[in-house]
Amino acid sequence: MQPTNSVKAATVNELEQLSFLISHHLAEGNAVALWRAPNSNEKQLLICTTGVKEIDDLQVEETETGFVFAPFDTARKKTFFKGDLIYSFKEGELIEGTVTDFARENVLQVGMDMLPRKRESVSIDHDPTSGDHYKNLVQKSISHIKAGTTDKIVPTRFKEIELNEDFDCVAIFQKLCAAYPAAFVSFVSSEETGTWIGATPELLVSLDAKEHFKTVALAGTKRWRSGMNIKSVAWTEKEIEEQALVCRYIISCFKKIRLREYEERGPRTVTAGNVVHLKTEFEVDTVATNFPLLTSVMLKLLHPTSAVCGMPFENAQQFLKANEGYDREYYTGFLGPVDVKNESHLFVNLRCMQVLTKSALLYAGAGVTIDSDPQKEFEETELKMEAILNIIK
Repeated sequence: MQPTNSVKAATVNELEQLSFLISHHLAEGNAVALWRAPNSNEKQLLICTTGVKEIDDLQVEETETGFVFAPFDTARKKTFFKGDLIYSFKEGELIEGTVTDFARENVLQVGMDMLPRKRESVSIDHDPTSGDHYKNLVQKSISHIKAGTTDKIVPTRFKEIELNEDFDCVAIFQKLCAAYPAAFVSFVSSEETGTWIGATPELLVSLDAKEHFKTVALAGTKRWRSGMNIKSVAWTEKEIEEQALVCRYIISCFKKIRLREYEERGPRTVTAGNVVHLKTEFEVDTVATNFPLLTSVMLKLLHPTSAVCGMPFENAQQFLKANEGYDREYYTGFLGPVDVKNESHLFVNLRCMQVLTKSALLYAGAGVTIDSDPQKEFEETELKMEAILNIIK
């Protein structure tokens, strides 16, 4: 990455610099990925100028620096953005990378007119905003579970919302960062993937600079209210069992690869924007266990997780393909930086939206078990969509 002449950062705010860089590179046909890690005050912008790559498998430990965006369907290729240019901002200041030829009169809002879009609309045979359709799908899921072949199914839905003409992706990204400090906030845009914005609470896999592997089990959802004491949140048997299913699946993956040395912490209640979840963390020292490729192995075993598909995986996936009725694309896939500052952090793509021509699609799902109630599961999806909808409004 070649340095260029810098501009005086003190005279230019973060939003202006990000908007300038992103609008410039999108106009050049380049792919961009902007993100803020959970509980971090650093934002990173990666530009791929040499063309994105479509890959079958991701070898996390052996991949060059970049950003990966993977769809829900494992049969489809993953999109890899090579890190040709990387910029880092901390507390509003540019700390890595340089901005050239900056002029305020050249700063453009990163609006809908300049965004790559993979599709203009979605063709379906029902009203996606209809609660009746989703509740019928949940009831069908419950009946399938009662038949005895599946323990959990995660049906999802979307709804389309109109966007104002002054919609600005970078401004929305900044608002999401402020509203959800514990989320992985992202803005990803390329001709191959279209444009997506999100604030996901769920880590899929990570490998830090000390070569420690991490993953989490996140399930169960309740509305968060101001002043709520999360230590006293009362969880129902259904929610506890839903989260326990995810934990058992992760442990079963460890057993499958004969890994016995891992730390398990939880479950505990955590906030994720306007909701709270039950969360259990798992950590492995890949050096001590002599398992240097653990992150890649677990990535293949975990995606899609039981929290976004169900279990057993094959049965749940078959049911969803036959009944869900639309293409999730990158929703419930995964995304994140690979080998950026010697660390890789991949997150499940939840609490997200896909930007279309004059509108956006909001996505949400709910974990259905034998004790589920269709009305409550529908209300849970509405609650999850509020995480993005409230910011847009």
